[in-house]
Amino acid sequence: MNTEQKLRKLLNEQILIIDGAMGTMVQRYKLSEEDYRGERFKDWHTDVKGNNDLLCLTQPHIIKEIHKQYLKAGANILETNTFNGQVISLADYEMQSLAYELNVAAARLAKEAIQEYATEDNVTTENLFVAGAIGPMNKTLSLSPDVNNPGFRSVTFDEVADAYYEQIKGLVDGGADILLVETIFDTLNAKAAIYAINKFFRDTKTEKLPVMISGTITDASGRTLSGQTLEAFLISVMHANPVSIGLNCALGAQEMRPHVAELAGIAPCRVSAYPNAGLPNAMGEYDETPEQTAAIVAEWAKEGWVNILGGCCGTTPDHIAAIAKAVKGLTPRPQPELLSA
Repeated sequence: MNTEQKLRKLLNEQILIIDGAMGTMVQRYKLSEEDYRGERFKDWHTDVKGNNDLLCLTQPHIIKEIHKQYLKAGANILETNTFNGQVISLADYEMQSLAYELNVAAARLAKEAIQEYATEDNVTTENLFVAGAIGPMNKTLSLSPDVNNPGFRSVTFDEVADAYYEQIKGLVDGGADILLVETIFDTLNAKAAIYAINKFFRDTKTEKLPVMISGTITDASGRTLSGQTLEAFLISVMHANPVSIGLNCALGAQEMRPHVAELAGIAPCRVSAYPNAGLPNAMGEYDETPEQTAAIVAEWAKEGWVNILGGCCGTTPDHIAAIAKAVKGLTPRPQPELLSA
């Protein structure tokens, strides 16, 4: 049984838990510029504080520690610390040359965290997976960054696809079990990632890893930032044959609820959802408690809408533990072909 078959079997049997926010947890360590640089990059010519992906190289013990906290909280799926791990986003720090290395290191750290957790807690790794996190990047293919020149694009499709291809190679070489194209606000960027995934496995003649896709509804309009409705987004990416499609980020669970309900009614595959811990306050912080978040998403599970649940911005291992406890034993959304039976 390969990884995708194993994953699909588990999704038939239980609601799987994906981890919570990496950035929120990193902030707790109150790292300085020097901490981010480490010894290797102590003389780097630009500031690097805020480049959380770099911590896979300079503070690997912190990233692994965060992963293990989420595992102990009940997570089945760990996301790699690679949200900005491609050359286009890394250009902000002039660290494009590190893209491949960062992704390899990130995937290996997550795999090591699973092995160490399994040994320390004497549990099996059969239901634990590493999802290579492929973020939306900081440039968009569908929108112009210049309001006075709506036809201008700061990046091309080929450049985006090539950036994702290198990231995917690093994640696969590092041992990722799943590829997660997430926080999608521009479906054309996601299409470039899907194209890169298919090209990589075609080029390498290796077995394709399961793909998860997660989009972002940015406001009450129910549309992505590039203007697509949820149904249009779904149709635009289903050619990837994902194991799951879902929503994450931008909204708290309460605001995300109607969109999860809509997605559950139309998705021909499994459904995932990992909302923020409410909406940010005036200071940009998240106040929703683990119990509040868990109570809302547990309702989704009881309605039969979801197969994978977790948390995004502002969520912590306490949120993930509360969610895992609240949905334990609840029936996952049935196979799509059985929805009309």
